[in-house]
Order: sequence, then C-alpha cells, then structure tokens
Amino acid sequence: MSVRTEPGTPPTLGILGGSGIYDIDGLTDVRWQRVETPFGAPSDELMFGNLEGLPVVFLPRHGRGHRIPPSELNYRANIDALKRAGVTEIISLSAVGSLREDLPPGTFVLIDQFIDRTFARTKSFFETGLVAHVSMADPVCGRLAGHLAEAAAAAGIDCRTGGTYMVMEGPQFSTKAESELYRSWGCSVIGMTNMPEAKLAREAEICYATVAMVTDYDCWHPDHDAVTVDQVIKVLLENADKARTLIRAVAPGLIGRDVSCSSACHTALDAAVITAAEARDPLIAQRLEAVAGRIIAQK
Repeated sequence: MSVRTEPGTPPTLGILGGSGIYDIDGLTDVRWQRVETPFGAPSDELMFGNLEGLPVVFLPRHGRGHRIPPSELNYRANIDALKRAGVTEIISLSAVGSLREDLPPGTFVLIDQFIDRTFARTKSFFETGLVAHVSMADPVCGRLAGHLAEAAAAAGIDCRTGGTYMVMEGPQFSTKAESELYRSWGCSVIGMTNMPEAKLAREAEICYATVAMVTDYDCWHPDHDAVTVDQVIKVLLENADKARTLIRAVAPGLIGRDVSCSSACHTALDAAVITAAEARDPLIAQRLEAVAGRIIAQK
C-alpha cells in the first residue's frame, strides 16, 4: 500500500459519500480493508475496487449505517487513510439544502467556494512543532471539477457549475434568521461535512471537488414546512442513483492523467511549510509522513 504519492503518479480516485454510492455498476475486484492512521480510526474500512481501469477507493463518510454525526467525524484520519491508500483525487458527494430558488431538490452543484462556519473540529494536520499555511483561495480543483461538469453533461444530469457551500457545524439545522443571513451572503447551498475536509485534502496534496446534491430547500423557503420525510428520502435515493451514474461517466476522463495536476493541487505544500528543518518536531514529522512526506523529506 502506498504511503505517499509523488506529482505525476497515475490517478487513484477517492470517493467520500454516503450509503449506496459504492454500489457502482462495473466496479470490479472489490474488497474492504481497514487502514490505520496516526490520527486515529477513519469512519470505516475503505473499499478498494477498479472502474474501467481506474483504481477507486471509497470511504463512507459517516460509516456504514450512518453512525457518526458531522461534528464527530475524524476528518484527519479520513484524509490520511485515503492518502495512504494512494488516492490522488477525491470526489466528495454531499447531501445539501438549497439556499436558492433556482436550485431545486434533485439538482447537483459543482461547488467552487466554501464559507466555513464550523467551530468544533480540528482543521489542520500541522501543529506546534511543524507549521504550514496552504492557500485556500481556490479550494476546489478546477481540473477535476471540469471533468465532472463534462461527465454530468454527457450523462444528462442536471448539474450546475459554480456555487458557494456554507458549511455549518450542526447537527441541528439552521434557524430561519441564519438561513436568510447565508442567503444574503450569496451562498448557494448549506451542509455540514465539507469543512475541514477540503482544507485537509489541500494539505495532503490531493485534488478535491465537491458534488453537492440538493435534497430539499433550507428553512428560508415558504414551502419548507410542507416537505415530508418520505419526500426527502425519495430525493436522496434518486440522487444516489445519479451520483453512481456520474462516477461511471467521469472515470474514463481521469484514467489518462500521467502528470501532476495542472491546478497545482499535488504541489500545494511547495511553499507552505514555514518551520525550519532543524526546528521541526520529529514526532510531528513522523505523523505527517503520509500527507506531507514528499515535502518534509526535503531539507
């Protein structure tokens, strides 16, 4: 099993998502395997497979059976485990509420920006003893998002390109006042899981793109209270079907990459590590072997 991947490593696709996503038609050589990390246990075992020649690693974000709430997810362990499994690009499949009338339930949105309003989560692999600051100006890999947009169009999936994902702490949903505030900020959708996921993927030099799958309107909408659980579940199941179709459609476009990501995701740490080599805590450096070993090894 690979511990760290160098720029130019042929792609392995990581998928973070929910129940049913791993039942992908055409996925072969499927096996589940636990991956240990120095940050604790990831949400579940990782599922390894092959899709039309593309290695695929799936991690159920909340664990099989949806056991773990958003605030208790071990985000660092999840991303570290995917990195150790050789993953070079991550597609995050996330159920969200809509903050815009023109994004009805069933719509997919390729997010290009985030507003992080979480407060109870560890948000970096780096800490006292080894400090780094990565750029998050463009938090999503434009190259990977472009492949997803092309695949969605080819598959006939209603998928909008561009939008801001408001990440709230949860597990409770918003008040109406909060929902209207986020709308006034220009946010497109709201959810609970993509931060610090995107930040940690950037620190681990993994391409990251979000497919936000709208299940319902948030509480700002006048029809929100009329939505039933059955209706939401129906949309969730339909979204899962479309997500599996999207993964199958995007795979062929990813197979051919044999050079480093053109969006510089695979070299995100080149100018990020601030701590001088002689001042680095060796224990922290050891913990970071998988996510940052490429750059830490350079003296």
